[in-house]
Amino acid sequence: MPDWEVVVMAWAVLIVSGFFEAGWAVALKLSDGFSRLWWTVAFAVFALISFAGLAWAMKQLPAGPAYAVWTGIGAALTAVIGMVWLGDGVSTIKLVSLGLIVSGVIGLNLAGGGH
Repeated sequence: MPDWEVVVMAWAVLIVSGFFEAGWAVALKLSDGFSRLWWTVAFAVFALISFAGLAWAMKQLPAGPAYAVWTGIGAALTAVIGMVWLGDGVSTIKLVSLGLIVSGVIGLNLAGGGH
């Protein structure tokens, strides 16, 4: 596989891993302190997949932008899920803050996120 294809694959794996990060965060919340078995199992599975994808992607990508994308996707998606499905409050400042997270991840990548 040409080098650029490996880098594109690494970004794709990283993005999917960010979604799994949101999955484990939500499952952790729903596990109620690890007292609900299936949400605890979901947490463990999602966390394992998320960290494995991050670890693989970071073999190909710069650490800073890769970690920022992973945590940015996880944090933003977890916040949106919380607001939409888990009863977390919605406010203008929360929405603006989500926009700032996304903007920061994009800016970090534009400032040298390439391989």
